[in-house]
Amino acid sequence: MTDFDFAAPGRVLFGRGRAAMLPGLCQGLGARALLVRGKSSTFGRDAAAMLRDSGLGVSELIASGEPDIASVEGAVAAGRAAEADLVVAIGGGSVIDLGKAAAALIPSDGDWMRHLEVVGQGAPLDAAPLPLVALPTTSGTGAEATRNAVIGVPEAGRKVSLRDARMLPDIALVDPALTDGSPWSVTLGPGLDAFVQLVEAWLSTKATPWTDGLVAPLIPTVLPALEMLRQREDPAARDAMALASLSSGMALANGGLGAAHGLAGVLGGRLGAPHGALCGRLMGPVLRANRAAGGEVAGRVAQVEAWVEGALSKKLDDWADDAGLPRLSVMGLRTADRDEIARAAQASSSMKGNPVVLSVGALAAILGEAS
Repeated sequence: MTDFDFAAPGRVLFGRGRAAMLPGLCQGLGARALLVRGKSSTFGRDAAAMLRDSGLGVSELIASGEPDIASVEGAVAAGRAAEADLVVAIGGGSVIDLGKAAAALIPSDGDWMRHLEVVGQGAPLDAAPLPLVALPTTSGTGAEATRNAVIGVPEAGRKVSLRDARMLPDIALVDPALTDGSPWSVTLGPGLDAFVQLVEAWLSTKATPWTDGLVAPLIPTVLPALEMLRQREDPAARDAMALASLSSGMALANGGLGAAHGLAGVLGGRLGAPHGALCGRLMGPVLRANRAAGGEVAGRVAQVEAWVEGALSKKLDDWADDAGLPRLSVMGLRTADRDEIARAAQASSSMKGNPVVLSVGALAAILGEAS
């Protein structure tokens, strides 16, 4: 039996209607909360009143876009000014990542950039993060169950991680009802991110019996749920996507990722394109590149392809075209930039989990296929 560790949020609560438990769950975690929320989240607005009614001091921070150096510094400053001793993050993956970064850095001293991977030293945090409660309002990144926050570094043209084992939320509160009625544009990209995270954890060199058991039953469920939601609103499909998202976060936190995420991190920093859309468009070409290695890797890829085609009766790339997912050229990737992006992607932390070492040429070919 393979030795392995498994890390997860301190407590996970999943189910429709469970978001109402938020005030009670915060009791004992802190007295003054920094509430980081998305501007479009109805529940995020309601949560502020709920928390105040429970006796908690609340300072609100409205997040916009994906977190970058400036927004992280703003969130840390806001939390310190409010003397926050608790962070509550309600929103999509970007909002939760901003909340995680704030919780991690509010207690920290010194130059926080050294804690970043790739552009910094990836140093551990100086101090333990503040308690964190995370409530996702989209189904995709699984950020409520991961130990990192993805942060854009514009001057480097990269998205990199702030990572520490202590950044796992104390409470992950997943209520699928918070995702009901999300528009297709907010459903497709994040949903494909969850799918790719499950698949890459399955293929990863860091996969364990536990992560295999977590992702194998869910990989076949994601694309049919998305296809249902493309046609009409469906609570059961929303529930399936919320479970897949949560589980994909746990899977990547313990089993790693691969080349699709390695490339997407660089592309996102260069193009400003949505992360999930990038991952979804890259997954098909990455699967084919990994399958070419043969052996056990090819067998695992073949299993993924069988799950996909068995569920959809078509290949992943064809379904993505039908679903309206743009190709990389439409997102702004130029042919002349493929080699440079491939070289940069080789240094990403996600690439370390890919089951095959891919050359710059192979990665550039993947970018070409996805264009």
